[in-house]
Parts: sequence; structure tokens; C-alpha cells
Amino acid sequence: MSDGSLSQDEIDALLMGDESPAPSASLLPSRGDLGEAEKNALLRLFTEITGAQGAALSGTMAVGVVISVRELSIVEREQFLSGLPDEAVEIKLNFRSGLKGSHLFVLDGEDALKLASPMIGQEDLELGGTTISAVSEAMDQLTSVSAKEIGDRINYNILVDSPEGQNVPKAMLALPGDKFVVIAYTVEIANQGSLVFNEVFDFSVIQELAGALGPSSSDSGSERVSDMISETPGPKSGVQGAGGGFQQPLLNTDTPTLSAYAGQSAPNVQGVQFPELSPTISTGEQRNIGLLMDVSMELTVELGRTKWKIKEILGMGEGTIIELDKLAGEPVDILVNNNLIARGEVVVIDENFGVRVTEIVSMLDRPADR
Repeated sequence: MSDGSLSQDEIDALLMGDESPAPSASLLPSRGDLGEAEKNALLRLFTEITGAQGAALSGTMAVGVVISVRELSIVEREQFLSGLPDEAVEIKLNFRSGLKGSHLFVLDGEDALKLASPMIGQEDLELGGTTISAVSEAMDQLTSVSAKEIGDRINYNILVDSPEGQNVPKAMLALPGDKFVVIAYTVEIANQGSLVFNEVFDFSVIQELAGALGPSSSDSGSERVSDMISETPGPKSGVQGAGGGFQQPLLNTDTPTLSAYAGQSAPNVQGVQFPELSPTISTGEQRNIGLLMDVSMELTVELGRTKWKIKEILGMGEGTIIELDKLAGEPVDILVNNNLIARGEVVVIDENFGVRVTEIVSMLDRPADR
């Protein structure tokens, strides 16, 4: 417990006056409410990130995706639960480094199906393990984008746990305590319509982020932004369909021109050297591949081919010998969905034929006629 004296860091901060850096999260009240400037800065930040998040999902789904922030709310547990259906889909993605604390997404079953359908490429899905996995992958992509964007802005290396998804009764949701922050989003997916999901943050995570961001750099549009912030949202906040009347905040995105530096020394601009990138498979790509691991494909072993005229085929009968384009002892072709992937030699296993793979065929070595 503090004895009331000031530490050297606190004394230095007081002496620096207006030039002191933004207060760290440790200097904020442990469970106090956020100030209006902090709320506006947070809402502006998450609104700006939605463009990159929508582009990430568009690339995965191969359809247009537009994400927008509907509302940022500081809510209590009972308020939030009152607006949910009896069961909800929960995707946990806790922060484990940089920012630390609980973080999850909550959406109802119908919206989960809308999100999963273009991820999987199938219609008429049921709310099961495959659907939950697809939704988990989508939320993992959104979190990866936001973690990178936020980390770049506050100079943090933000790491997130792997997603854990399930469909549970709303009373069993892993909500972070009795008071937390919820950001409600609307997602427009081409040919799927709109859906809503909620991003839930531990209050301490938002406080730490607000402290790292510091005061809002501009008050322009602060009234419009604060209109989207609700201390006591209605019972259906964040779970109703689109069209709830929330307006997208108008952000000041003007870029300073050269005239802004008139009378000042020119900024010092230096080149940046980036390290060489080694080809790696990201966690998101690994999970994309994991979605296909249980898909069945047709594997065919082809002994050889030949071309006949129609009159020769019509004259074919029992005892007809067909001469193939392969010599005796040559390897046979192994095809997957009619694509050549390997070659091998025919063997006998007990009383069954088999093929021992002797060569893997690269994409560049595949014949053009396949």
C-alpha cells in the first residue's frame, strides 16, 4: 500500500507539465469509467480498423464484406444477457501478451450460420462443429487484423490465444466479470445479407488500451462519435438486426499537405530497410487448411491411355485387346480429382493390387493436357 509519497517517476511527470506523455494504464482507476475523450479515441480506433477487417474476410470468402461499428457500450452482465437469445455462439480469443485479459465474440446462431456459409462454401448449414470452426476462423482473422493495427499504433506486440468456440446457453458465457465493454458490429456480406456480432473486452484491457492511446488527438466530430457510445444500452443492444439507427461516425481523415509545414523546417525523411521475409504459413492459413482435412477426394490409378475412332469403339467386344500408350514396366499415373500428383509401380498386397509411390510430380512437371 502506498504511504502517500510520490515516486521519482511521478515527480518527473509533474515537472514535465503539458509535455508529459500520456498516462499509462496503471495510472487509471482500476474499475472506474472511461472519460469521454478516451471513449471517442477508442471508438475512432475500432471504426478505422473495420476497413482492413472487411478486406481480410472478403479475401477468405471470395465475396464482398463490409464491417461497420454500430455501438460501443459499457455494460453490466445482466444488461448484456437480457438482449441475447437463450443460446449464443461464443468465440474466446483472450489477449496473452501486449494487452492481457479476457476477450471474446458473441453472436446468435442464425448470424453464425450466415457468417459460416461463405466461409465453408455451402448453404443450408446446421449449427455444429464445422460451423463453429468456420466462425472461429473468421473471428480469429478479425482479431489478428485488429491486434496488428492496434499494436502498430501503440507500439505493443499484441498476441492472442487460439480461438475456442462453442454454442452455449447464454448464462454460461465466459463474460469478463460484472462490468465490461462491448462493441457491436454490423457485417454486410454479398448474397448473404447483414448480421450482427458483439466483441466483448475485459474492462481492464480497454483501460490499458485507452491509457496507451492517450487523449484524443482531435476533438473534431467528438459529438457525433459520442452519440454512438451508450452507458446504459437498451435490452436488445448489439443483438438486433441491422438498421438500428446508429450512424457511422464521421472521421477526420485529412492528410497534412506541404503547406502545413510552411515556416517550419522540413521533416526528416529517411529510407527504411526491411529484412528479407521467409515463406511461412500463418496460423490463419493453417486453420484454413484444417477445414479441408476431412473432405473426401477421388484418387485414381491410371495404367495408360489411348485414342480410338468411333467405329473402333463400336466394334469392341469380348476378347478385344486395347493397346495403351505405356510400355511394360513403366510407372502408372496417380491422379487426384483427375490431376496428376504422383507416379508409382504396381504391386500385389495379399490378393489385391496396390501402387507403391515412386515419384511425386510437381505442378511444373504436369502434362498440359491434364
